[in-house]
Amino acid sequence: MKRLLLILPLVWLCGTLPVASVAGDLIVYGDHVLTMVEGEEVIEDGAVVVRDGAIVAVGPRKTIDSEYIGTRSIPGNNRVLMPGLVNGHTHTSMTLFRGMVDDLDLMTWLNQYVFPMEGRFVTPEFVRVGTELACWEMIRGGTTSFVDMYFYPDEIAGVVDRCGLRAVVASPHIDYPSPGFSGWDDSFAAAIDFVTRWRGRHPRITPAFAPHAPYTVAPEHLQATVEKAAELDAVISMHLAEAPAETAYIGDNFSKSPVRHASDLGLYRQKLIAAHMVQLDPNDIALTAEAGVGAVHNPTSNMKLGAGVSPVPAMLAAGVSVGLGTDGAASNNDLDLWEEIRMAALLHKVNSGDPTALPAGDALAMATRLGARAARLGDKVGQLKPGLRADLIQVELNKTHQLPLYDVVSHLVYVTDSSDVVTTIVDGEVLMEDRKVLTIDEQALRKKVQARSDEIRSALADQAAES
Repeated sequence: MKRLLLILPLVWLCGTLPVASVAGDLIVYGDHVLTMVEGEEVIEDGAVVVRDGAIVAVGPRKTIDSEYIGTRSIPGNNRVLMPGLVNGHTHTSMTLFRGMVDDLDLMTWLNQYVFPMEGRFVTPEFVRVGTELACWEMIRGGTTSFVDMYFYPDEIAGVVDRCGLRAVVASPHIDYPSPGFSGWDDSFAAAIDFVTRWRGRHPRITPAFAPHAPYTVAPEHLQATVEKAAELDAVISMHLAEAPAETAYIGDNFSKSPVRHASDLGLYRQKLIAAHMVQLDPNDIALTAEAGVGAVHNPTSNMKLGAGVSPVPAMLAAGVSVGLGTDGAASNNDLDLWEEIRMAALLHKVNSGDPTALPAGDALAMATRLGARAARLGDKVGQLKPGLRADLIQVELNKTHQLPLYDVVSHLVYVTDSSDVVTTIVDGEVLMEDRKVLTIDEQALRKKVQARSDEIRSALADQAAES
């Protein structure tokens, strides 16, 4: 009776209760709303409604405001509202090796520097610090999901949990000694344990297997991965067809291409995320399309290591879901996915001599809708539409260096960089607002990074003195 008495005066004062007005946790606005749903136009002066971490409505501001009331709202003046970016391939902890050594071919870079330094420095603490640094950088740049492949995956998952991002965390296994492991047997056993423990455990973390590459994992071991992934219905992430040296090795030893080798071993029957995919012939592309394998293009890393140019336009034409990745910061040297978007759009123009080879819209799709599909996250993110998770970013388009603005999509690809992202939201939680990361203490992080980098710098000096 008391509740009724409290409500009645409100009805008397207002005449009638408001019509409609469905409650939402958050309403995010944008002068331009880019849904990245195929075929949909940019919504001018629009908004997205979020409830319980999911998108419940997308549309013009006038419609949204007439039907929904948000507990909280984020204004969108001079901003594009769009899906968060998907980094389909990286090694987050290797951010601590950023700039450690440059201008080398892949095998020299790996064997003479990366592998020895990993053996010396990679510990659980190293992984925690490196992953936190990478996550801070990705949040600042509007990357909301990433596919990771590195040692001590429990540490990576812990950082992902705390910072609020979404990730496919893949546990590496390799035939050779690696940080924490003597070889294949114990690293594969650890991967099985990780995937088993984390399967279905966390809404933002997808555990996966990560056999390193066809040139570091024996055929029988790749088959063992296939069998276990099938049993656990798990994702597999691996390097594939990355460089000429890999193609030569597989050709010399198995008389086939790396893609055919992987397919014959059963990897193409699984939920495979294939990173790099540079050394492909038309048969490889057709096989990849038919199998529904997700391919991840890493233009900057591939160029820097002289690995070649992936046939991305041909893959897209064949229907392959091609995403974008930064690779690790040791071979990039940053995690700025906007740079990869622009680089991909430009690289394939100059490589083909055709300025229409990879249009701006396709390049942006590779970092959102197509990238999510390639990363096996397409049922959750990559587009702004009801039912998907609320992974959103706002990009400011009113800075002097961005004026004038004629075409939003073209502007995002050819002008925008990570510093233009002002808001990052994952699963409905605001991770960055007005350029301030809310889930990671930057100053504390800087101190931890400095301590680790001092140790690496000293080791590099010792190595140089010995050589």
